[in-house]
Amino acid sequence: MRSNAIHEALWQQAKAAAAQDKNMVPTRLFIQALNDMIDNQGKRLAALRNNIPNIVLLSLFGITAIACGFAGYASGIEPRRTRLPVYIMGTLICGVIFVILDLDRPNVGFITISQQPMIDTASSIAAFSD
Repeated sequence: MRSNAIHEALWQQAKAAAAQDKNMVPTRLFIQALNDMIDNQGKRLAALRNNIPNIVLLSLFGITAIACGFAGYASGIEPRRTRLPVYIMGTLICGVIFVILDLDRPNVGFITISQQPMIDTASSIAAFSD
């Protein structure tokens, strides 16, 4: 990844600066900021890559099917009963499942996380080095 190459280049610069003078406070602050940046990048990538396990999603779908089956059975026992609450419950359960799936994958779907702050930071770093 391009970010790894940038991190490596910055780390090499930090090592060179630290080798020149070991008692400089700005060098220590730069190294600390660089470590924080690398840690935050790791957290950001981990958040993008960690998804809900498939067994959890399958169990969620199974529980939903069982709940809707019981609601349909209870609604079918008494024919004069209105079925509107059963339809509303089914719609709400489907909506919750789709929101969970959409939030689980932040780079695709209806709810997306913008990468614009990272793009702006990369642009400002590139402009600063010119």
